[in-house]
Amino acid sequence: MSISPQTEAMRKTDSFTLFKRCLRYFLPYKLSIFFAVVFMILAGLCDAGIAWLVKPALDEIFINKNAAALKLIPLAFMLITALNAVTRLLQNYLMQYSGLKVLEVLRDEMYGKVIMLPLRFYEGTQVGMLMSRIINDVALIRASMPALVMLVRQVITLISLMGVVIYQNAALAFWALVVLPLAFFPVVYFGRRMRKLSRKGQEKMGDVSSLLQEMLSGIRVVKAFGTEEQERIRFDKENKRLLRLSLKSVLAGEFSSSVMELVGAVGIGIVIWIGGMQVIEGTSTPGAFFSFVAALVMMYDPVKKLSAANLNIQNALAGAERVFGLLDDPVLGVEKGGSREFSQPFSELRFEKVRFAYSDGTTALDELSFSIKAGERIAVVGPSGAGKTTFVNLIPRFYDPQEGRILLNGHSLTDYDLASLRSKISMVSQDSFLFNLSVADNIRYGIAGAGEKEVREAAQAAFAHEFITAMPEGYNTVIGERGVKLSGGQRQRLTIARALVKNAPLLILDEATSALDSESERVVQRALENLMHNRTSIVIAHRLSTIIGADRILVMEKGKIAAQGRHEELLQSSPLYAKLYAMQFGETKDDVR
Repeated sequence: MSISPQTEAMRKTDSFTLFKRCLRYFLPYKLSIFFAVVFMILAGLCDAGIAWLVKPALDEIFINKNAAALKLIPLAFMLITALNAVTRLLQNYLMQYSGLKVLEVLRDEMYGKVIMLPLRFYEGTQVGMLMSRIINDVALIRASMPALVMLVRQVITLISLMGVVIYQNAALAFWALVVLPLAFFPVVYFGRRMRKLSRKGQEKMGDVSSLLQEMLSGIRVVKAFGTEEQERIRFDKENKRLLRLSLKSVLAGEFSSSVMELVGAVGIGIVIWIGGMQVIEGTSTPGAFFSFVAALVMMYDPVKKLSAANLNIQNALAGAERVFGLLDDPVLGVEKGGSREFSQPFSELRFEKVRFAYSDGTTALDELSFSIKAGERIAVVGPSGAGKTTFVNLIPRFYDPQEGRILLNGHSLTDYDLASLRSKISMVSQDSFLFNLSVADNIRYGIAGAGEKEVREAAQAAFAHEFITAMPEGYNTVIGERGVKLSGGQRQRLTIARALVKNAPLLILDEATSALDSESERVVQRALENLMHNRTSIVIAHRLSTIIGADRILVMEKGKIAAQGRHEELLQSSPLYAKLYAMQFGETKDDVR
C-alpha cells in the first residue's frame, strides 16, 4: 500500500478548492486574522497618505514658502510613517502567529495520520518522502494565508494610490493606468509555472530526503563496503536535479519581476513626458506632478509584491496538493479495531484456513490452520520464505488475512480493540530497535505506570542490570539512536526487559537470537527463559537448539504446516525437519538414534 492514484489525482484539483481547504485551518484564528486585516488596511491608507503629502510639501513649503505648512507637514509625515510602521508590525506578527499555529496543527494531523497507517503502507512508501511532506510541504501551506493577506493588502494599497493618482491628475492617470493591466500578465503566467515547478521541486526534495535517510541509516554498510564515493555520486546526482528545478523556479520569479519592471518603466516614461509638458505649459504645478509621480512609483511596489504573493500562494497550493492528498486519500485508511476489550485470561488462539498474500501477489500463507492453548510453548521452524514471520505478524494485526479467520478466546481478532489486543502481546524480534532515550525509558516504553522498581527487576531478569549499572549514568544513560552505544547482545537484553515490564500473557519471539554471537546468545537465551516462564509463547527460531524443548514444533513450508509434533517425533516423521536439524548439527536421523 503506497500513495494511491486518487492521491496523485489531487494534483488536478482546482486552485479554489485547494485554497478553500487551506483556509479551514485558519478559521480558529479568525480574530487574529481580522485584526491583521484591519492593520493591513491602515497600512495601505498610510502609504497613500505619504504620497498625497508630496504635493503640499512641494507647493506650500518649497514654492509658496508657507511657514505654517513647514510646521505641520513634517509632523504629519512623521506621524503617518510611525503609524505605518506600527500597523505593519502588528499585521505581520498576527499573520505569522496564525501561520505558525496552522503549521503546528497540520504537522500534528499529518503525523497522527501517518503513525496510524497500517504496516502495508510503509512497504511501498519512502520514509524520506513522508518526512518531506510533514516538514516541507506543510510549511508551504503555512504561508498561504499570509500570502493571501499580502495580496489583499497590496490591492488595497494599490487602490488607495490609484485614488491619489486620479485625484492629482485624472487625464495623466489615464495614460499611466493604460499600461497597468500589462503588469498583471507576468503575475498570472509565471504564477502557473511556479506552481508546477514548486510541485516538482517538493517531489524531488522528498527523493533527496529519502536518499539521505537511507544512506544515514545504512552508514555501517556503506563503511563496510567502502562505497562512500559511490553514495556521494548518487546523492550529488539527485542534488543536481533538485538544483535545476530550484533554478527554474528562481528564473521564473526573476522573469516575472523583470517584465513588471519593464512595464513600469514604460508607464513612468509616458507619465514624465506628458506630465512634464503640463508643468511647462502651466496646466499643472510641480507639487501636483511630483505627488502624482510619487504615488505612481509607490504603486510599482504593491504590484511587484502582488507577484511575490501570488508565487507564494502557488507554492502553498503545490504543497497543499501533496498534504491533502495524503490526508484525504480514501485508500490510506487508518488501522481500525473492534470494540471488544481483551480483558479475560488468554485461553486459545486459533487459525482457521488463513490465507495471506502480499501486495505483489506473493502468497505467504496458504490455508493455515492450527490452534495454541494457554501455557503452551510453540516453536515454528522452516526454510526462509516459509511464512513464519508473516504468520506471527497476523496475531497483533500488523496485517489482516485475505481469507480465513483468526480467533482469540473464541472471538475474531477484528472484534478486539487494537490497543487492548496489542497490550496483551509482547514481541521480541531479531531487530532489537531502541529509541534515543535513557535505558530506563526504553525499558518502560509504552508502560506509563512502570516505576523504578519494575524497571530494575525486569533488567535483572533479563541479565541486563550489571552492564547498565556499569554505564556512566546507569539507568539514566541515553543510549543513542537505535541503541548505537550498545552491543547487539545488550540491545537484545533491553528489549527482553521491555517485554518483561509489559508482562503480556502472549509472547512472540521472532528469531530473537539469530543475529548474536555464541556467547551473547547464551546470556540472551537465559533471559528469554525467564521471559517465557508462565507465558504462552510462540518461538520462531533459526537455531533449532533453542526450541528442542518446546511443547510442540510447527514445521512450515511454502505457507503451510508440513508437520507438527515434538522434537523426537519430527526427527522420525518429518524429512524436512530432519534435514534442517542435520544441516545445523551435521547429524543424520540414524546418528540421532
